[in-house]
Amino acid sequence: MTKCNKWIRKPFLLLFCMIVIFSFYPGKQDANQVSAHKESMHDSPRQMEKLDRGLVAIKTADGVFISWRMLGTDRTNISFNLYRNGKKINQSPIKKSTNFLDSEGTANDTYMIEPIEKGKKQPRSEAVTVWSDASYNVPLQKPQGGTTKDGVEYAYQANDASVGDIDGDGKYEIILKWDPTNSKDNSHTGFTGNVYIDAYELDGTHLWRIDLGKNIRAGAHYTQFMVYDLDGDGKSEIAMKTADGSVDGTGAIIGDANADYRNEEGRIINGPEYLTIFDGQTGKALETTNYSPARGDICDWGDCYGNRGDRFLAGIAYLDGTKPSLIMARGYYEKTMLTAYNYRNGKLEKQWTFDSDEPSNEGYASQGNHNLSIADVDDDNKDEIIYGSMAIDDNGTGLYTTGLGHGDAMHVGDLDPERSGLEVFQVHESFPNEAGMEFRDADSGELIWGIPTDYDVGRGLSGDIDPRFKGEESWAVDGAWNSTTGGLYTSKGDKISTAIPPANFSIWWDGDLSRELLDHRWNEDQSVGVGTIAKWDYENSKTRTLLTADGTYSNNGTKGNPSLQADIIGDWREEAVWRTEDSEALTIYTTTALTNHRIYTLMHDPVYRLGIAWQNVAYNQPPHTSFYLGNDMQNPPPPSIYVVD
Repeated sequence: MTKCNKWIRKPFLLLFCMIVIFSFYPGKQDANQVSAHKESMHDSPRQMEKLDRGLVAIKTADGVFISWRMLGTDRTNISFNLYRNGKKINQSPIKKSTNFLDSEGTANDTYMIEPIEKGKKQPRSEAVTVWSDASYNVPLQKPQGGTTKDGVEYAYQANDASVGDIDGDGKYEIILKWDPTNSKDNSHTGFTGNVYIDAYELDGTHLWRIDLGKNIRAGAHYTQFMVYDLDGDGKSEIAMKTADGSVDGTGAIIGDANADYRNEEGRIINGPEYLTIFDGQTGKALETTNYSPARGDICDWGDCYGNRGDRFLAGIAYLDGTKPSLIMARGYYEKTMLTAYNYRNGKLEKQWTFDSDEPSNEGYASQGNHNLSIADVDDDNKDEIIYGSMAIDDNGTGLYTTGLGHGDAMHVGDLDPERSGLEVFQVHESFPNEAGMEFRDADSGELIWGIPTDYDVGRGLSGDIDPRFKGEESWAVDGAWNSTTGGLYTSKGDKISTAIPPANFSIWWDGDLSRELLDHRWNEDQSVGVGTIAKWDYENSKTRTLLTADGTYSNNGTKGNPSLQADIIGDWREEAVWRTEDSEALTIYTTTALTNHRIYTLMHDPVYRLGIAWQNVAYNQPPHTSFYLGNDMQNPPPPSIYVVD
């Protein structure tokens, strides 16, 4: 560059030097391909969805409550202006929160939000109208019921759901699984109706329907559907197990339409199995390959009649630290296998397969859960798969196994902010067990504390529900749903209460940093439950109901989970999505509690976003964040991400 100083007075040489200098100067890069913050540049940024502001306005008794997203790519000092009917209503920029109560707002008003960065106003959001209350119905196209080949009639119920931006407009669409009323747990024999997968805009527009066909059995353990932008085009794909006779969203049939592999018990333990990637916008099958992990000898999985060999899990993991990979898994009671795939440029390529039958992997057999979690537990910027009592490294090798056995529930996150790294709270079915309630280091598997049990610990939950103690509290119930089992424990393992809350789901809902309890209230015959959200009254050791979602039902029996819990719209608090009693709609509930806590949207946190992807897997579990989100928390570091337009 020194020659440029000599040539500064020669115009053409000056122009040449300027071109050279600015070719090395990064300047303002493409906003869709730049890391969120300089503070995170030591990591390779992860591909994430480009979301809009998620603006929502709700009529309340005190006016109109307005809430919007702070994005993971926003500068930490971003502020906002709020417009009602085109007129700014805040006196000074809003800097301390991402919600607002407009005491003069009416149900007929419209609102827009305007970001301000470096003192400059950015483009305003689209205008939104006002919800009449804090719930919103998404109409559904309910499938017609039918009769199985053995003469059993069935109807359909809306079941698990997920979200993804399938058209790249910055807004989420809902992907919904329809289960027939005769769906089966793997341990039960019998025929089932077909499983359907639908896509809906939030206004109820029905986009497509996939019919998985007669060779995919209905039940919680068979169809794990992943909704994620796998190829980096800014639009989510859908990945799931298919079979001969599956019909994509355009009506095209996969494989042999006439094949029927169901045996006399209604089970499917013969015939080909496929893995299909579907286009999110149309439901069109883009790529189909043989499913791995393959069935092989069905007896290898722990029985010979197709119970344990048809237990599937799935997830999304950033195995290279930058782009998402698809994880498909099979088995956890005995033999365990996981396969990783990349979907790039229209091609599905297998990356690795982990098999507990391989030499030196024997200790990984019988250690899986009815669920999994995915997080970077060893701080190498690449994700690991926490598969119950074991963990698989990003390269497909075993990271550790605890040997504590199978379980029904698990939670992974920064559960104890006074320890470095992430922790795992897990419960175990096998007994007697030295740590049937287990709190461990997520990286090494080392037991931090454990509670010995001589019973099947059927469900466990972790969340910061008591502000008197730093970190998350943990508790569990036994297989008979005895709510007094064990007790309530701090992140240090200290017992603080004999009474415990329900142990199904937890949700960030009201204005403080404690987590609330999402559960259900059984109807009279205890066949289904009405959705509820409650607060743990830590001073009196009891729950206090905040919301009863009358007219809705929970899913999956005693699990009592919603169709989906996620930060879908508005600020960082979460929405709960339940089906209506007749499954003619999904009802989205959102909070109207004001809060001064300002956190970027949880959907831009890597651990949380992957938790939404795997939430529908087998026994649903609530998501957690990569950082400690609770009382006395520090401001979370900005995520190292880039967004794709």
